[in-house]
Amino acid sequence: MTEVVSVRFRSGCKSYYFNPGQLQVEPGRDVIVETAQGAEYAICVEGNHPVEDHQVVEPLRRVLRLATENDRRSLQLSREREKEAFTVCQKKIAQHGLEMKLVRVECSFDGNKILFFFTADGRVDFRELVRDLASTFHARIELRQIGVRDEAKMLGGLGICGRPFCCSQFMDDFIPVSIKMAKTQNLSLNPTKISGTCGRLMCCLKYEQDAYEDAARRMPKNDSFVQTPDGPGNVSAVNLLKEQVSVRLDSQPDAPRCYHNCEICVLRNGKGSRDGIQVPQERPTRWVEEEKEEEFPAVVSDFRFTSPEPSAPVSGEKGEGGRSSRSRRRRGNRGSSGGERSPEKKPAPQPENQGKSDKSRPPRRRGGKKPENGAAAPQQAAPRPPKPQRPAEDAPVRKPRHRGGRRHGRRGGEGGSGKTEA
Repeated sequence: MTEVVSVRFRSGCKSYYFNPGQLQVEPGRDVIVETAQGAEYAICVEGNHPVEDHQVVEPLRRVLRLATENDRRSLQLSREREKEAFTVCQKKIAQHGLEMKLVRVECSFDGNKILFFFTADGRVDFRELVRDLASTFHARIELRQIGVRDEAKMLGGLGICGRPFCCSQFMDDFIPVSIKMAKTQNLSLNPTKISGTCGRLMCCLKYEQDAYEDAARRMPKNDSFVQTPDGPGNVSAVNLLKEQVSVRLDSQPDAPRCYHNCEICVLRNGKGSRDGIQVPQERPTRWVEEEKEEEFPAVVSDFRFTSPEPSAPVSGEKGEGGRSSRSRRRRGNRGSSGGERSPEKKPAPQPENQGKSDKSRPPRRRGGKKPENGAAAPQQAAPRPPKPQRPAEDAPVRKPRHRGGRRHGRRGGEGGSGKTEA
């Protein structure tokens, strides 16, 4: 067992093992480590921990020290120098007329080396460019040509899924991707749909390839001769994710039917002739999916509607005698005059053989429903007030007061204006 620490540099997501020596390094701390190009600034991602000896690549370089404030100040000066070098290099490329695209500039921690990353369609003769850059910056100059996938990893961005590039987030190395993976997953072979921002096949095709290959081994191929619960037929389509196949039955070739993988028996896998294939008399049993009862949480039963007025009747419910609560409230507000008839209630139909005229019918009480077949009248919500006694003949008769409208031909007296006619 060897005690190591894992550090990560700015240029990538891959972590490297270094010998901490006598230092106790915590995750997230900045450290200065020894590399083949000299001292470099790095970030610790995993503190002191033991690993197997076969996992260590010799020679195991050591951690020089923990980063100090002077080291952070030197790192900031290196970043400013990188910006200046990027602008100067672009001008030099235009002056020499080179067909290359500058991607990134990195300066070493000690400032003795400057590394330029660029992309190009072919080989580029940049010897004169190196001489101009060396005379300008007075440091070692290195130009390195990279591919479009490395460019996407350095620059970063968002993919068609809306998430940051996998290569710039967590991928240590690029995995090989082929067009065969898209065919296995039944994807469209349109390059614009299966290619990433870099123009190459999407790296995420590799993530689900193992699952698709396992499903393809268990599923029949197209045009396979199979036996189903409804009879023999040929496979017309395969759904790997749902493990379902569409079969054109010999009895119904125009209407393909869908079956689960466990409902079919493969007699011939793939294209071929049926000669010599014996169809078994026993047919596979149908597959019935178990219906799972939906389980609702117990919290749902606590949500109950409580009326703010428990004593008040709910709108739409019928009260005593079949009357709605709305009509009862209106009748109670208007007193003995009766409330307005509810629009929901319709009068009972009259028999056709009734010979009486409408004038002979007794007046229907407003706000209530006429009882049918001689049934007892419904109980009133409020009793009708008693009728006032008729005054004596010798007593003066008091005319009722007119409550509205224009008064015509009124004489002086009670309630009059006091004006008399000549």
